[in-house]
Amino acid sequence: MAEVAHVKPAAFAELYDRHSVAAYSLARRIVGAGHADDAVQDAFLTVWRNAAMYDESRGAVRSWLLGMVRNRSIDTLRRLDVHDRRRSHATDLDEWIEAPGSTEVGFEHAEQATELKGVLTSLPAEQRAVVELAYFDGLTQQEIAARLSIPLGTVKGRTRLAFDKLRGELAGTASG
Repeated sequence: MAEVAHVKPAAFAELYDRHSVAAYSLARRIVGAGHADDAVQDAFLTVWRNAAMYDESRGAVRSWLLGMVRNRSIDTLRRLDVHDRRRSHATDLDEWIEAPGSTEVGFEHAEQATELKGVLTSLPAEQRAVVELAYFDGLTQQEIAARLSIPLGTVKGRTRLAFDKLRGELAGTASG
């Protein structure tokens, strides 16, 4: 690892040859064959960039590397889940828009969308920003904290407050 940290391609090639099969096997078990290559590539790229961060007193190189592969694979699963949810939501919206046979249903959906937009705009700007980044951009709470340069606890608190307010507003309009 010391040679990899000193940017020696031969050392990195040896590291790759020694551990790539195990890394790919782990990634494949987590994300499947279609995305395993990307997770492994991301992990090895991280090793190349951060080899100096390796501390042999904390464990073996293989464990450190496979931990990175695991983390990258989980990140891939999260990204795929966000994209699937967006795609599903977009399909739902398309169905709402493209329902020419049922004007009542279309009117009801348009009314709900207007109501939801109004409730979102009633949120304080800080809470609205957190909700929009999570829902429309698909960011995790940690990613939102990094993007907004605020503590993770603040993101969690704003999210909770926003959802409490949205729930109250929507329940109030539904009963009224």
